[in-house]
Formats: sequence, structure tokens, C-alpha cells
Amino acid sequence: MAAALKNLWGKVGGGAASSQHPNGFAKAPASDQLFPKTNPAVDGEECLRDCESCTIKYPRKWSIDENEDMYGHVKGWSTHMVVATGKTDWVRDVADEKGSIMEAVDKCGVKPSNGKMMLSASDMPVPNEHTSPGTETATTVLLLPSFQIFDNVTPSLVPALIQNYVNLSPTNMTPLIHSDPPQQRPASSHSGKSHKSHKFHHHHNSHPAPDPSTLIPRDCPHDYLIMLCSHKTRDARCGQSAPLLRREFERHLRPLGLYRDLHDERPGGCAIYFINHVGGHKFAANVLIYRRVGSAGTVAPPVVEQEKAVNGASREGEQNGSAAAHAGEEAVEENGNGEKGPSKPPIREAAQCMWLARVRPEDCENIVKYTILQGKLVKPERQLRAGFDRGRQLVSW
Repeated sequence: MAAALKNLWGKVGGGAASSQHPNGFAKAPASDQLFPKTNPAVDGEECLRDCESCTIKYPRKWSIDENEDMYGHVKGWSTHMVVATGKTDWVRDVADEKGSIMEAVDKCGVKPSNGKMMLSASDMPVPNEHTSPGTETATTVLLLPSFQIFDNVTPSLVPALIQNYVNLSPTNMTPLIHSDPPQQRPASSHSGKSHKSHKFHHHHNSHPAPDPSTLIPRDCPHDYLIMLCSHKTRDARCGQSAPLLRREFERHLRPLGLYRDLHDERPGGCAIYFINHVGGHKFAANVLIYRRVGSAGTVAPPVVEQEKAVNGASREGEQNGSAAAHAGEEAVEENGNGEKGPSKPPIREAAQCMWLARVRPEDCENIVKYTILQGKLVKPERQLRAGFDRGRQLVSW
């Protein structure tokens, strides 16, 4: 049943695709075939014009590569770990940040088993708790595409985070209809894998390794995420462009009630994060946009079909190694007879990621209006570097 539903709700539109991947995913061969492009006949003439009220401009000597074809040259990634550092710039290689989660990911010896994990340091705020000398610093970690947040993560907890959560999480090529993974208890401190965690921890501190069971995920409150490269140490242009783009995105998100600052965890809305080097600085500015299932323009089956697929997959013993559908604690809806009853919450993982480049302040209005809110691209030929659409089962790699 799950396989049939996956085929039914899988690839929709997008033109011919090639380079087949597991789970029925395929590469969209051209930049205008991964996501829909705006059409003046449908979207109005405004989609053809840049923002006319934008007063923010890049520096006069701003220079980037405007000619090279960008699409399809980014290597695929499966998951994305975004680490709160409270900073907007970092050392050249964030793995060299002493005592950081990034260093722990690089050195702990435990690698994700479900594909490449992109690792980003971000300006997400760090906890306000005071850290005593000689103790580890805890911070917040966001995992994508599952849209899960982990609080109070320390470097010595990184192996357990990877083993018990990253490895079991959905990936960018996990179909949106998938079964729950088996429940896995945190690794015992006597296991060999946990020994690596203790060994890394002991190398940096003298106190005992913490209990991995303290890793408890919670749902990210936001519907959309914008990530801007601000890594000035790697390229001065990123240090210039990120603050300007954030101001312009904020200007267009705020009247819609969608803007969320770094400390605002009201449900919904759009958060904007600065992140470290993502490559392709000659195409600055790089902008990554994550959109959850349920956003306009995403392809996903109705809730009832999701329930059938998950239940059917469970009966058949199918396991995709992906996380459960997890938006909200409980949902109650009216059935066709006007009666109320429990309903399984819809999947709220990331359905899409659009990785754009060559973004300028005057592009922000249409990116908000069409890309963030509708899932359409205005300038795919010029700006799309990479991305995935789990509903249509298309990727750029």
C-alpha cells in the first residue's frame, strides 16, 4: 500500500527527469524543472519586476560571477545540522572552533550512516546559562529536514545525537510518506560507540560523560527558514551582503506577520539565520530557503493518505529510517458527519529546500511573495544552485 501511495503522490510534473536515485527520486535536469517558475499570466506582471521601493544597495564595487552556470554542481546532502553559536562570523574552518559542537562532529569518530550531513554554525542565540570554568558549553542544535530542535547539547553528546537521531531522521531523499523508525534507546555508557563519546569528552574535560537520554527533540516552531551566508572571514562579500539581505527580507516579512527575530518562538512565521561558508562565494549572495510540508506549492498527500501509508508500511514491516510525522501533540478535526474525533497530525518536515545565489536586495520582495509563500522561483536560470522537492521526489544532484 505504501509503495502504491508513494507512486501516486510521488513525482508530479517537473518535466522529464534523469539520474535515478533510491526511493524513486530523480535529478531534475534543468534549473527550471526542479521548482515551478513564476508566470506573468498567472502571477501578474509584478513577477517580472524587481522591488521598486528597495533603497538598500550593495557596495558600488560589488563584483561576482554572473556568467557561469551554477545549477547541478552542488554535491547532494542528506541532512543538515545547524548549530547555535550566537556569532555572525567564525574562524575559517568552523571545526577549529575550540570546544564547539562543530569540532565534536569533526573529531568524535561517529559519522552519519544515512548520507552526507551538512554542518553549519549559525547566529542562533546560545542558552543564557552560566558555564563554569572547565565544563562544557551547551548550545542548541537544529536538525533538518526533520525540523527538530535539541536543547542543551554539549560536545560529548554529539556521538549520541548522531547515532540516535541523525541516523534515524528523514533525509532530503526520504519520501514524504514513510513509516516510523524503530524506537531506539540512547546508547549505554558501556557500549563501544558510547566509549568514543566518553573518549572525546575526556580529552577536553575531566568530568564524566553526560547521559545521552537528556537529548529530547522538540518541534521547530517556524514554517519557513532563510539562511544567509555571513562568513566574512571566508569572503568579505558575505559579511556585507547578509546584513543587507536580512534587513530587506525583514521589511517584506513584517507586514505579513511572518517575521520572527532570533528570540521569537511564536508558532509559524519565518526565521532568518546567518550561517558559515556554504561554498560558491563567487556567486554571492547565497540564500538557503527551507519550506515545510503544508506550505503553499508543496506536494503532499492528504492527512488520511499519510495515515494509511504509515499504517500500511508498519504492517508490511517497511522501514525507511526516517522520523515520524510530528507536527503538534494532538489534532482534533470534524469528520464528514460533523462529529469530532482524534486525527493524526500531518507531516511537518521540510518538503523543499531552494538554494539560491546571486541574490540582491531588490530580489527579496519577490522571493518572499513567490518563493517563500508559494514555492515558485522568479529567476531559476540565474539564481538556482541546488535544492530538493520531496513531494515531487526531485533533487538537483
